[in-house]
Amino acid sequence: MKIAIVLVGLSLAVMGVMVFQAVRQELNLQKVKARMVQNSADVKGKQEAIAELKSKIQEMKTTLGSVNAKMDELKKKKAEAIKSTEEFEKSLQSCVTEKEDTTKKKASIEEAMSKSNADHVEAKMKAEETIQVLKKQILDRDKAICAFADMTKEEARKLCENSEAPK
Repeated sequence: MKIAIVLVGLSLAVMGVMVFQAVRQELNLQKVKARMVQNSADVKGKQEAIAELKSKIQEMKTTLGSVNAKMDELKKKKAEAIKSTEEFEKSLQSCVTEKEDTTKKKASIEEAMSKSNADHVEAKMKAEETIQVLKKQILDRDKAICAFADMTKEEARKLCENSEAPK
């Protein structure tokens, strides 16, 4: 009987250890299940975050594409603006040189006109002097003719009256 009691005690001890091990394993299994549920929830959350980030990245790529297209368009506009500015500068430069040429021509024409006017005034003065000299000579001749003319004739009197009147 002693053996039976020892065997029953030993059986009970082995059974107690086995029950303890089974409970411990069950608790570990529940912890693992809880961690798995938690991990799967974390994974789902992270997958959603990744999907959201992917959509944001896609939006940014499309935005970047449109921004690049706008940049290209602005670069073209800038190149056109630079080209038109260069053309305007060339046009302005040609206008400036044309203006300088016109100014030089104007100055030379004004100089020629002033010289011509001065020559004209000088010629006018000489002509007036000549006219005065000729008038004086004519008057002197008229006087000389009147001195010798026969005043008895009516024609001679008329001519001599007119020549003496302007004195």
